[in-house]
Amino acid sequence: MPSQPAAEALRTLDPAAVRRWSRLCADSLGRVRAEIDALNVFPVPDGDTGTNLHLTMLSAAEAVEALPPGADAGATWRTLARGALLGARGNSGVIVSQALRGMAEALGAAEGVGRDLRQALARAAEMARSAVARPVEGTVLSVLSAAAHAVEPLKDASCELAEVATKAASAARTALGRTTGQLDVLARNGVVDAGGAGLTVILETLASVITDSYAARYEVPAARHAPVADEEHRHAEGFGYEVMYLLEADEDAVAVLRGELDRLGDSLVVVGGEGLWNVHVHVDDAGAAVEAGMRAGRPYRLKIAHLEAAPAPRRGQGRGVVAVAAGDGIARLFEEAGAVVVRREPGSSPTLGAVLEAIRRAGTEVTVLPNDSGVTAVAMGAAAIAREEGVVVSVLPTKATVQGLAALAVHDPMRRFDDDVVAMTDSAGHARHGHVWVADRSAVTSAGVCRPGDVLGVIDGDVALIGSDVAATAVTTVSRMLSAGSELVTLIVGAQGGEEPCRAVQDHLATVRPDIEVAVHEGGQGGYPLLIGVE
Repeated sequence: MPSQPAAEALRTLDPAAVRRWSRLCADSLGRVRAEIDALNVFPVPDGDTGTNLHLTMLSAAEAVEALPPGADAGATWRTLARGALLGARGNSGVIVSQALRGMAEALGAAEGVGRDLRQALARAAEMARSAVARPVEGTVLSVLSAAAHAVEPLKDASCELAEVATKAASAARTALGRTTGQLDVLARNGVVDAGGAGLTVILETLASVITDSYAARYEVPAARHAPVADEEHRHAEGFGYEVMYLLEADEDAVAVLRGELDRLGDSLVVVGGEGLWNVHVHVDDAGAAVEAGMRAGRPYRLKIAHLEAAPAPRRGQGRGVVAVAAGDGIARLFEEAGAVVVRREPGSSPTLGAVLEAIRRAGTEVTVLPNDSGVTAVAMGAAAIAREEGVVVSVLPTKATVQGLAALAVHDPMRRFDDDVVAMTDSAGHARHGHVWVADRSAVTSAGVCRPGDVLGVIDGDVALIGSDVAATAVTTVSRMLSAGSELVTLIVGAQGGEEPCRAVQDHLATVRPDIEVAVHEGGQGGYPLLIGVE
């Protein structure tokens, strides 16, 4: 990027400058990330703060660069903040993403002059600190607060943008040096705070974009010796996992989630707003942290990492399959086919801990069959933890029991794992799934309005028809699922009222499609008289 003379220092932080800043931040952090990683001893010495901050700012920069050239300040700042939120990694990355959100709130509709940047830094410091459940001094929060406080006296409307930026950057550099004396673990290691070092680079980069007269240092004080664990902190807390996920939820639900996660662990940071949040916490029970998120809303992009060595859990060996089953007969079908079964009640999901334990028992290469779209998130969470323990896990997108059975039918433990996953996924994908059930309430469906007592025929997750008789609806549902190439119809009879519709379907197929094989199983599931699969 060509330098501009000091005399041409920017007077406003316009969208073009924000673009340059975000890209230069990502590049600068990329160059010094190894040095920042070497400083990382708090809250745990996992040596990735520099990498996490680099990836966080890279996500922000790429989001901004994807905007059309004429995007205004509001769109640019919102995109920067959202890009950082979506790409935030680690404790410091999440905090920095919230600081950028604070700046975006202040600068999105402002002129971008000196007084606006002063207010933006104050808002960034306020929002970042409020996002941390238990703020600790000697961290990135201290450095950001120092930068904001340093420019607070510059309240004159005529204060220059360059003056605010350079004063904030200089104060951050000074505050960074003080962090060593603010935290015992930093003093014992002879290092400054890693997150604070990254933030200092970000603020110095901002100053260098605004004016070339500021000598941006981009230097990271070297550690005096190899980092050691904060044993007092680690032994007192004993947290073994870092859990992160994006969460779609409303503010009331997030307020409850904060309380739950604060009781479960430490280093809790929840940032975001307007229905989208980034959650970070250190816990012993990763499953409980994910399940708390599921109660609050829809968690996704789960990232679960070990923070310390833990006793290896007992696990099976070799290749295995885990299948979730709602019904005793269905469970027997999966068990007879060699799967480790996780039971669940109809309409509910198993606990993440139950799925994780089943994965551990199944082997070192495991395929998971959720067999219900509502179970997939639990299965993904359990798989993420198991991967950290060294298990190779693949969660197949099976949305129904019949798809799980179709996948398991082609399972071959002698194939390469990846090839087996592909074959099972393909088989499941070619199995159409349906069921018949009796409505217990009024609702608007894709087939019209249903009322209590109506019989619904569901095909591939959508209500295809509404009838009054279970057997007749079952026959019509199967007929609509058939194609010229259909070869096998699987019928799984429920605990109540499934025998008659099953016989009706068999009699109908014997008359109109005698070429089709019909497989009937006692599933014992509640709620659905008949589950249907067509392959």
